[in-house]
Amino acid sequence: MNKTIRRAAVFSLLLVLALLIRATWVQFYDGKALADAPENRRNAIGTYSRPLGDIVVGGKAVTGSGRAGRSDLAYKRTYTDGPLYAAVTGYASQAYAPTQLEGVYADLLNGTDTRLRTVMDTVTGRRADPGNVITTIDPAVQKAGARALGGNKGGAVAIDPKTGKILAMVSTPSYDPSALTAANTAGTAWQKLTTDREKPLVNRAMRQPLPPGSTFKLVVAAAALEDGLYPDVDRPTDSPVPYTPPGTTRELPNENTAAPCENASIRVALQYSCNNVFGKLAVDLGQDKVRAMAEKFGFDDDKLDVPVRAYPSVYPAHMDKALTALSGIGQYDVTATPLQMAMVSSAIANGGELVSPHMVSQLTTGDGDVLQDFGDADRERIVSARTAEQLQSAMQTVVRDGTGRNALIDGVTVGGKTGTAQHGPNNSETPYAWFTAYGKSDSTGQEVAVAVMVEQSGAARSEVSGNGLAAPVARAMMAAALKRS
Repeated sequence: MNKTIRRAAVFSLLLVLALLIRATWVQFYDGKALADAPENRRNAIGTYSRPLGDIVVGGKAVTGSGRAGRSDLAYKRTYTDGPLYAAVTGYASQAYAPTQLEGVYADLLNGTDTRLRTVMDTVTGRRADPGNVITTIDPAVQKAGARALGGNKGGAVAIDPKTGKILAMVSTPSYDPSALTAANTAGTAWQKLTTDREKPLVNRAMRQPLPPGSTFKLVVAAAALEDGLYPDVDRPTDSPVPYTPPGTTRELPNENTAAPCENASIRVALQYSCNNVFGKLAVDLGQDKVRAMAEKFGFDDDKLDVPVRAYPSVYPAHMDKALTALSGIGQYDVTATPLQMAMVSSAIANGGELVSPHMVSQLTTGDGDVLQDFGDADRERIVSARTAEQLQSAMQTVVRDGTGRNALIDGVTVGGKTGTAQHGPNNSETPYAWFTAYGKSDSTGQEVAVAVMVEQSGAARSEVSGNGLAAPVARAMMAAALKRS
């Protein structure tokens, strides 16, 4: 064979081999990525070729599917009481990636979850019938929270302390997920929602951490009791008035200058929300011990799934003593979500044990067969039973005789903590109003833990308080959960 021909033949064989390798790579390695690519319209056509599975609240589906009209996408998602449950369901859109439970369980709801496939589905390659997501949300508690928040901007969460079930996840202002479902109209709705100054797409219940103010004092109190800095909530503390933290000449003022905060016990300090006591407790403990307790309650956890991923609440690091004092009253760079503060009250109410919060109880097939049950949630001891009992008692004093009277409910033992968090340059912006609490029915023993944050309301700055704005919302949600009027 001619040398030139031989070289050309070898070169041609190498080209063929390269093409075979490339084809194999595309088919077996890049194939899935190409199939799953957002630009691949076949995925959307497959997803919306038939009705989706449903998200169920209180035994009833709050989602559905309707005919999409003249389109290669045969069906579109529909919602019942969409704005009420948007913080739970999120949206499933023909144009945009799904969010919240719609996103987490997209495969289950569209039938591509392998757990749904029958033997015949495997043989024929047919897409399985979709499954359903059964939530832990209590419609009465969800409605009570949304109604009580009203036109205010804020978020609220209610949890069953014994089971970790999330009974309500409320964020206001809300939006109607139905506006985003159809591809031909979603763009206009998306533009309107994303440019709205009120940011209705933000889930303020679990995905917007803000300074928690004095509600964080519960964490500092827990750290002080667990550390043995003080043996109980009624022992006088070493807390001068005025208190000037180390490293600064600026005093840490109390909101109520007439309150008996000098050397006050933890109970009295929670009752009157004494900044001098908790600022000094944080300094005496040191930021590392306060952080350790905060992290036990769930702060700084960037993998908190309920099953939607929550934004981490933060206790800052690398502070001097002056900033540590500010952190002790929930200021400086301390941030928390209503979900996080509900977890704090939940652990205290449950004797010091935190049951992992979750808002899905079961995943089922379309016929109701259970694929996965979340009834047995993980639990972790956060503080001792004695510390929890001490904090419960002090929180009851806050509601009965202190700053949280608006949370009182007949026939229910309620313990809580108010918070008013300053923000803006020189604290010039309207404060955030907080309230976290637990309630226990005197007749049935049933319990609920809540946290409410009012980010903005129509109230004058001087009228913003946890008791005035947030406690009534918490009261309404606890009453609904415990079936009280």
